[in-house]
Amino acid sequence: MFDQSPFQCRMEWGARGAREAAERGDIIIVVDVLSFSTTVVTAIHHGAIIYPYPAYKDGKEFEFANRVGAELIFGRAESVKLGNPTLSPVTFNQTHKHQKYVLCSLNGALCSWVAAKVPALLIGSLLNPSAVAAYANKLQAQTGGDITVISCGEQWEDVFNKENNLRPAIEDYLGAGAILSKLIGEKSPEAELCASAFKSVGERVQDLIWDCGSGRELRLKGFGKDVLHATQIDAFKNVPILTDSYFIDAEV
Repeated sequence: MFDQSPFQCRMEWGARGAREAAERGDIIIVVDVLSFSTTVVTAIHHGAIIYPYPAYKDGKEFEFANRVGAELIFGRAESVKLGNPTLSPVTFNQTHKHQKYVLCSLNGALCSWVAAKVPALLIGSLLNPSAVAAYANKLQAQTGGDITVISCGEQWEDVFNKENNLRPAIEDYLGAGAILSKLIGEKSPEAELCASAFKSVGERVQDLIWDCGSGRELRLKGFGKDVLHATQIDAFKNVPILTDSYFIDAEV
């Protein structure tokens, strides 16, 4: 079976990759730069409590939010009108400290939900690659477990029959590469190439993501500040870790 054995550090794509890693019992780092993981890192930095939930849009997200006593976060446009925090990471600040939110997304939240039952599920982004890699290295030394970094990617709309709806996203690949470049375990070829991709672009990361498909999509919708915020490398030192069904800062 395809699992990048026998390497200690691996790189996979999307919910299927997350499920495979979870079934192996790996330490998992979920990377969804635009914008789930960036939003979680930012929210946790400001002291908020985040519950991930897949964006099924079947009404069950309301039931879940009520059950855990949290506020359900709506889409960017809706929340901006209401003045509430949203999937846009720059909407979080210190006024949201100790507040509980359910954050839905098609990719990062789904991957987190799929991989929830693992020894450790961490959230990584370009905001915290050094911190999350250091924490994962420590866990690996303590447990002997393998590490899988999940590039969540995006989803194609209106797919035809039998087509794969996963759309690889360079922002997630570069975010995963930033983390993998700092992991000390032996890397699979997939992980080594991903780390090399990040190191090869050097200081051009922000420019590349600004002009990539996902970056342009957000900018055209009026969320250019999200792209700029998401590409601040090592701006934060917090490491979100899933505890029960919500994220807290692993370093607190």
